[in-house]
Amino acid sequence: MVLEIAVKAAVGAPDILGDCPFSQRALLTLEEKKIPYKSHLINLSDKPQWFLEVNPEGKVPVVKFDDKWVSDSDVIVGILEEKYPEPSLATPPEFASVGSKIFPSFVKFLKSKDPNDDTEQALLEELKALDDHLKAHGPFIAGEKITAVDLSLAPKLYHLEVALAHFKNWTIPDKLTHVLNYIKLLFSRESFEKTKAAKEHIIAGWEPKVNA
Repeated sequence: MVLEIAVKAAVGAPDILGDCPFSQRALLTLEEKKIPYKSHLINLSDKPQWFLEVNPEGKVPVVKFDDKWVSDSDVIVGILEEKYPEPSLATPPEFASVGSKIFPSFVKFLKSKDPNDDTEQALLEELKALDDHLKAHGPFIAGEKITAVDLSLAPKLYHLEVALAHFKNWTIPDKLTHVLNYIKLLFSRESFEKTKAAKEHIIAGWEPKVNA
């Protein structure tokens, strides 16, 4: 059975996959579990009528399970794990929140106009904590094999890398070798290559937020 998923289309290019990290997380899960699926690309500035009828909040991603459209990537990933347990992507509970503060720290630093406001330091501390964790438990967050927590973090690290390089000329420090190796491992996976947005669409997606 082919699952249907609605994800964000690129801004200004409605027939190209857009820059939503939560949409990519759901797509990564489908790819890693080898679940056949059909994507609907949704132009978020001009949402189609059918989409609003099945999903009045208009959020992405949404996946159709048993004739019901379900939103929220956390919920979607949970249902996929339940319905398609092989291969397992379940993250051990003690590792489930590793790296969870990186994305909000990145957003604060990206939007910051004051170089002395500690937002860079806060992001570096979160990345250092991830580096320490990977040093002890790696190469992935839960050890030798990829799990759901990695698939949640991968798109966010991609946004961080692309947006900070473009808007702040900033890169993850070389000394965080375990994080850099982790990123290489994630970004080189076939599932990631197939589901990532183009860099220019990520930059276009952040532009209005950075200049707000």
